[in-house]
Amino acid sequence: MINPRSASKAARTSSFLTGLEQPAMRAILAAAKIRRVSAKHNITSMGHRATHFFLIQSGRVRFYHLTKQGQLVLLAWLVPGDVVGLVALLTSPFAYMASAEATSDCELLVWNRSVIRKLTARYPLLGENGLHIALRYLRDYIDRHVGLVTKTAEERLAAALLNLGDQSNEVHPGGIEIRATNDQLGALADISPFTVTRVLRKWVRAGILSKGRGRVLLHAPEALMID
Repeated sequence: MINPRSASKAARTSSFLTGLEQPAMRAILAAAKIRRVSAKHNITSMGHRATHFFLIQSGRVRFYHLTKQGQLVLLAWLVPGDVVGLVALLTSPFAYMASAEATSDCELLVWNRSVIRKLTARYPLLGENGLHIALRYLRDYIDRHVGLVTKTAEERLAAALLNLGDQSNEVHPGGIEIRATNDQLGALADISPFTVTRVLRKWVRAGILSKGRGRVLLHAPEALMID
């Protein structure tokens, strides 16, 4: 169990806890345990029984699906305040639907399934918030699929950068810093790393962004807002 005051601001302002009164929030946070996961280690594994629910306090996590052929399909980047393991909230949970891997050293708040189920019964708003999060993920996947059918590679890359920019807490005088490699950007935009490189060079020349190793500094996000 943790001292609720030790929970990070990202955890306390997570959409999973939205709308809760302070006493309820303190009780929920106090029921969690802290788990630290090193970079490149899995938090959940696709197909394994859903035994825990996680809230990211610090670090970054990639959420992915591994095909039968061994191909990794990147579904989302998760940041502090995001959650993993929503299926643990269900009365009859099925296995984790995807894997979550720490891409940097992470600190997580963890509730085992029996604890989070009791808390959800005591505070029904948790279940409603969990549904809102699941629907948000579904909306993102719908938007991504529609974009794959209807948008150009450049438009999809712009959308991926804007989404990552919205997640980023690293705002500098020169712009918004996004930590992502060309391979990762390509996976989110469903385009090849070669195409990512070509389009980013074009945007660098136009002054929209600058590029470093594993990072993008977005100077003019409004220039990427394509109707």
